[in-house]
Amino acid sequence: MKNRTIYALLITLCVIGFWLFENFYTPATYSNPNGAKGDLVHTDFLPYSTTGEVVQHAYYTLSYSEPHEQAEWVAYTLKREHLTYEDRERPYFIEDPKVKTKSADWWNYRGSGYDRGHLLPAGDRRFSEQAYNETFYTSNISPQNKYFNAGIWNRLEQKVRYWCKKYGDLIVVTGGVLENGLEEIGSEDIDVPNSFYKIVLKGNGGGAQVLAFLIPAEESQEPLQNFVVPVDEIEEKTGIDFFQNQPENWQSAMEARVDTQDWKF
Repeated sequence: MKNRTIYALLITLCVIGFWLFENFYTPATYSNPNGAKGDLVHTDFLPYSTTGEVVQHAYYTLSYSEPHEQAEWVAYTLKREHLTYEDRERPYFIEDPKVKTKSADWWNYRGSGYDRGHLLPAGDRRFSEQAYNETFYTSNISPQNKYFNAGIWNRLEQKVRYWCKKYGDLIVVTGGVLENGLEEIGSEDIDVPNSFYKIVLKGNGGGAQVLAFLIPAEESQEPLQNFVVPVDEIEEKTGIDFFQNQPENWQSAMEARVDTQDWKF
């Protein structure tokens, strides 16, 4: 009888401990403790958040979707001085301490058959250890087919770096198309997007130029140009107003246009 009581007590303590861990554990942080900010996208160019959960890190901003357990968009600037080649040690993926509902644990990806695909690429943030490590918050990853991740998606990321070197500062907004009925993985039901988008802006004011891509989440050998679409099309699929703070006439002109003439492929 005594042994059974001890056993029941241990089980109860384990259950309580697990509950406390799940509800009050704060993961380690890669954020700068002094709160310093780097080159962030100005609010004039931040998209609308359909979830109201906007998180700002030192070097990028995101809107987190708790129902889908990932960001609906990640927005960041890319400058020539960011494109360095420091050999950084890859850190662990950790939960984002700034997401109120907690971002999904990376363990959900184990055995799923999907890569932990970066939205803001780690390769765009090698110029600083903190900037690099911040890309390993699980709020910045989405399930991706490994051939897609290492293939056409990687080619697009490299092309964006090429454009940055050629044209100068860029604003990039990227994410998966989050919708109902998607496949889910892990105990936290992380949705697997069927397609991903990337919107790239160069210049400003009337001289600004926008290029938007919508790519099915599978490897393709087709040229990147074949996946260029109007921003309007991505807005229709995602419900996100990407340039909500820009004048209506600017949005009308930029978001309906598909023009690759001034972008060297």
